[in-house]
Amino acid sequence: MSDQLVWRKSSYSGVNGNCVEVAHIPANFRKSSYSGQSQNCVEVGSLPCGAAVRDSKNPAKGHLPFPAAEWDAFLSTAKL
Repeated sequence: MSDQLVWRKSSYSGVNGNCVEVAHIPANFRKSSYSGQSQNCVEVGSLPCGAAVRDSKNPAKGHLPFPAAEWDAFLSTAKL
């Protein structure tokens, strides 16, 4: 996996240098091993800058990304 996101300027930006850039999130989502046989679970995907979670029932509705420091803090708290 790449260590960096690849950012690009929107085609609607025109020649103005001030624009919003977007990056494709190359996450490979996987189900938690604690989910068992259930199809209804939260999936997690690794990102170059952290992690993302999404609903396995509605993956097309998007994901919620977390920076690495926040994801690490969540995992540390969840393990307690």
